[in-house]
Amino acid sequence: MREHDMKVSTAEFIRNFGPLADKALSEPLTITKNGRDRLVVISADEYARLKRRDRRVVALEEFTEEEVALIAKAEVPPGHEALDAELKDWRP
Repeated sequence: MREHDMKVSTAEFIRNFGPLADKALSEPLTITKNGRDRLVVISADEYARLKRRDRRVVALEEFTEEEVALIAKAEVPPGHEALDAELKDWRP
């Protein structure tokens, strides 16, 4: 969660559901219970975007030799350089 994400208690969320639900359309809204983060409300569009990013984990042994060879030859198409930022600090 980012430092500036909005946080409200469960009681406050219930009292101000309409305006807070509208706020969650533009930024994540964390709902707390007894001072602890419990739920995060996000827009349906943001949820769909996150679901599209889901990835299936596959063990290397599950790939055929042909698939491994194709992966080794693969290149990122021009115009997708911004994806490099996602791997900037990645470590195995």
